[in-house]
This record gives sequence, C-alpha cells and structure tokens, in this order.
Amino acid sequence: MEKIFKTINEQLEILRDRKLIVEDEDAASEILLRENYFFIMGYRHPFMNSTKSNDFIVGTTFDEVYSLFLFDRNFRNIIFKNVLVIENQLKSVISYQLSKKYGYREKDYLNPKNFTNEHDKSRRVRDLIDKMKRQIRINAGSHNATMHYMNNYGYIPLWVLVKVLSFGIVCELYTILKKEDKIEIAEIFGTTPEEMEDILIILSNYRNLCAHEDIVYDHRTERIIPDTKYHEYMNIPRMDGEYIYGKNDLFAVIIIFKILLKKSEFRLMMKEIEYEIELLDGRIDTIPIEKILDKMGFPKNYINIISG
Repeated sequence: MEKIFKTINEQLEILRDRKLIVEDEDAASEILLRENYFFIMGYRHPFMNSTKSNDFIVGTTFDEVYSLFLFDRNFRNIIFKNVLVIENQLKSVISYQLSKKYGYREKDYLNPKNFTNEHDKSRRVRDLIDKMKRQIRINAGSHNATMHYMNNYGYIPLWVLVKVLSFGIVCELYTILKKEDKIEIAEIFGTTPEEMEDILIILSNYRNLCAHEDIVYDHRTERIIPDTKYHEYMNIPRMDGEYIYGKNDLFAVIIIFKILLKKSEFRLMMKEIEYEIELLDGRIDTIPIEKILDKMGFPKNYINIISG
C-alpha cells in the first residue's frame, strides 16, 4: 500500500489511535515537525504491546518515546567522540610506524612491496593504494595541510595524508599490512592483530551509524568480537556456550573502548553513559530501564567494567 503525506495533526491522530498518550499537543507538534515522525517512531518498539501489534503498551506517553530518542542521540554523541579519539590515535600510530619503516614520500610508503604478499589480498592491496593516491590527487590543492606540503616540498607524507583519509580506508589499510607491522601496531593498543581487525570493522560500522544519526542503542553488527577477559570479569551469562552480551552489540563497543582508550578517557566516558542511563530511567515509567539495557546488550552491572 502506498504511503501518502500526513499533516502533523494527522500524525498525532495516528499515534492516539495506537493508544499513545499525547499530553502536550503543541510541544508534540513542534517535535514532530523538527525531528521527523519517521525518525522518532523508530524508537517505538520497546513500548509496543508485541511485535505483531501496532498498539502501544497502556499508559505509554509521547514524552517517553521522545526521551528514548533523545537518549539515543546523546549516547550516539558519546560513542562518536570517543571513536574519533581512537581514529586519530590509529592514524597517528599507523603513519608513524609505516613512515619509520618505509619512508615518508608517496612513492616509498605506497610501494606495493610494503604490504602483504598473500595472493588472495593482492587486489585489495592494489585497490587501496589507488584509493590513497586518489585522495592525494583530490586533496593536494584543496586541503590546507596537504597543499602546504605539496607546494613547499612536492610530496605529501603519510602523517599528513591520514588526516584526509576516511576511517574506513585506514581500517582497510590495517588489514593489508604485513604481519609483523600488524603485530607492532596492535601491541601498542594492547591487543592482537586478529582482535584488532574485528575491532576496527565494528568501530567503523558504529562510526557510520553515528555520523548519519541512525539508531544506535539496539544495533547489532554482523562481525562479533572475540571473547575477552572482560566478558569473564563481568560474569556475563552464556547461552549455548556463547556470551549473550558484549559480542556484536553496543556493549561490545564499550569493551572495545575499554581495550583501546586510556583509563582516564574510559572512566570519563562511562560516567557520561551512567548519567544518560539514569536520566532515561527517570523519564520512562511504562517499561523498566532493564528492557532498554537488554536491547543495548548491557548487563545490569555494566558500570563495573570501569574497574575491570
């Protein structure tokens, strides 16, 4: 059936028909206009009678649904700014390690011999080198840092080029490095090359979600992170031998931050997260906060990971 345009009043009528309580019609109308009915209703699911019903749980208010929307926005901002910290650190470490070993001119650090010689990755190596060369061409005359180096020295060193490379390209770059280079970089972050590759894929996925303001709190990734000491420390329950939290959910991202961030950075982030969860808990009455935590993949004792 075709979806047709609905006025704000018609949207409110639809919500009331579905048993949602709208206490302040003027405020709700402005929110729907500014935030978009479709986006806000993406947060309706925890408040529905069942997956097959279009009706809200009795007593659910518009403000509760909007509170979850705002919670996700604030949580997304916390995740995003910490992903950016890791992105910057990863770019710095990779550019330092490769420049030290292979040189600082494009012809040196983009030499195919610097990368894995695994046959099944040969095309990926060529494609990524082409992508990086394209970024050099695009940014040589348009980005201040790259312009400066190109105009004054005739080349763009890797520690400058990474500034204009996407996180996705940098993550892909790590996957085609020689094994010894992967190990050296992973050790700086206190992890292994295998774990690092899984981590970067998941972080890249969440970075894109955050950048496009997609729903984050109940997102699941296809890639899972390996079992870590933090899963055991948190006494996360298992089902069929697998941990039920912290594998491909938002808590998996928290575990990744625990691995990669400095202790002070991680502690600050967790205090911000605890504040947002407590704030949401005070704003929803129809459902328990544990229902939201479960969708996030957060165990009830999530805050204990700070001391883990």
